[in-house]
Amino acid sequence: MNIGILGTGFGAYHASLIKELYPQARIIVFGRNEAKLSKLQQELGVEITTNADDILLDDEVEIIDICLPSALHERYAVAALQNGKHVFCETPVCLSMEDAVTMLKVETQSGRRVLVNQFIKFDPAYSYLYEAVQAGTYGKLLSFSLRRETSPMWGDLGLDSITLKLMIHELDLLTALLGSGIQVTAWGTGGGKEEQALVRSLFVKEQLSAEITVSSLMPAAYPFTVGYEAYFEQVKLVFHESEDASGNVDTALYVYGADGKQEIALVRKNPYELSIGHALQSLHEGTPSPLSLDSAVQALDLAVQLKHMLAPQVVG
Repeated sequence: MNIGILGTGFGAYHASLIKELYPQARIIVFGRNEAKLSKLQQELGVEITTNADDILLDDEVEIIDICLPSALHERYAVAALQNGKHVFCETPVCLSMEDAVTMLKVETQSGRRVLVNQFIKFDPAYSYLYEAVQAGTYGKLLSFSLRRETSPMWGDLGLDSITLKLMIHELDLLTALLGSGIQVTAWGTGGGKEEQALVRSLFVKEQLSAEITVSSLMPAAYPFTVGYEAYFEQVKLVFHESEDASGNVDTALYVYGADGKQEIALVRKNPYELSIGHALQSLHEGTPSPLSLDSAVQALDLAVQLKHMLAPQVVG
């Protein structure tokens, strides 16, 4: 397997995971920072370049892994597809529906595929919820809520960007569960801070409702937190996970039913690693994947709608 990685931010993490998953793979990394490139070469034994064309025009490269700033995703995905490469792309897949439509069009024209790192689909707790819905394990799903809360440690996550850069993961799961044709409303505030926000959004499809809460307004001492509550006909599922600055993780999934409270044992897995490994195998072997560009664009469409709804709201 021959893989080109564009970017040395998240790209460095991707390179380390790919090297673990496929030790014999040829990996070539593009970046502008020569110090970062040299470090990757020394630590992982990968090839490096400061010219993206060295990857895009390399006939031996089969898959291009795009880990560049989101505003550049469409440009490099299109170039990769037009040069006969499959694409694995970080989230969000792009920042506008215009770019998304272009990517979908070129994907079809090229005969190659784009998969997107919707890693929440490989998180054990969220996989449990999805599979319970699909199998009808606890009867019909009636309503659910999702949340993601962080201190201001990821750059600009204000009202103009939080739905695309933070909520996108919950939207990936939401669209996997509900599909299209979802009615949406939103409320948000910046809390007087330009690059932070708190957003609550409500989604309705037929007789099912969902809510997503995301916040980048949390104080520095607050742990990075995700979770969900899901109401079924027979039970309620409650999931909570938090990680503090020292890397201490507190996680639990409970089911509350007629027999009382039961903890669901979750196997600790790295969803990021699972997502990347699955995507590369799927692209290499031509097998189906839940990480399709179509599914990513469904989530992006909702994120863009929410962004526009929040735009008129005055910060604070």
